[in-house]
Amino acid sequence: MYAVKVGEGSPVGLVQYAMHGREFITARLAFHHYKIGVARGSCWLIPLINPDGALLSERGIESAPNAHRQTLLDMNVGEDFSLWKANGRGVDLNVNFPARWGKGMKNTRMTGAENYIGKSPFSEPETRALRNFTLKIRPDYTISYHTKGEEIYWYFYQSTRTCPRDMSLASVLSQATGYPLAQAKGSAGGYKDWCIQRLGIPAFTIEAGSNDFDHPLGENALEDIIEKNGTAIYALSREMQDK
Repeated sequence: MYAVKVGEGSPVGLVQYAMHGREFITARLAFHHYKIGVARGSCWLIPLINPDGALLSERGIESAPNAHRQTLLDMNVGEDFSLWKANGRGVDLNVNFPARWGKGMKNTRMTGAENYIGKSPFSEPETRALRNFTLKIRPDYTISYHTKGEEIYWYFYQSTRTCPRDMSLASVLSQATGYPLAQAKGSAGGYKDWCIQRLGIPAFTIEAGSNDFDHPLGENALEDIIEKNGTAIYALSREMQDK
């Protein structure tokens, strides 16, 4: 996992991509965001949070170590890994954070392609690394890029003090992307959720990519994703100055 910084000073942003294996196309978006940069302050970009899961989805079982292949095949109940979301240990990283952990509607207690919460919050090396890096740089805002559906999630039981702030900033992202605001009802344990609950900062999940595209979204969807999301971070950083 690598992080690259654009800009200098405050506000500080953190944008992470490809936390779900089958959403590997968002990692390509990170390089476009690097070229655009930010309007104010600085931003850390982490293009690929889940390298093992992305390889499984994009390249299949041949990408896994020989000793681990049968375990993965058993977890996946088949040889088609194109829809795999979890990491290489069968844990869905975006339900592995301590923010109402284990209370999501689709959460499972068994390893597999998606929705397994892990043995405990931060049980996975990827989520621990993201936690440690987040606490180190103390961002003023975070964005998580997922696919698909073209909507923006911003709410996770914020206080009455911070809720108007976060909704206002979410509207900035909505205007920049053309995506409507939405609530991920019944969802819990995500990175966005943890950032809101633990750090009290505005945090957003952007579901990029039209539902006209099938999972996993590939290069055929990238132009559309870049066109609609290319200036999102730039626009948000500009508005963060007074928040």
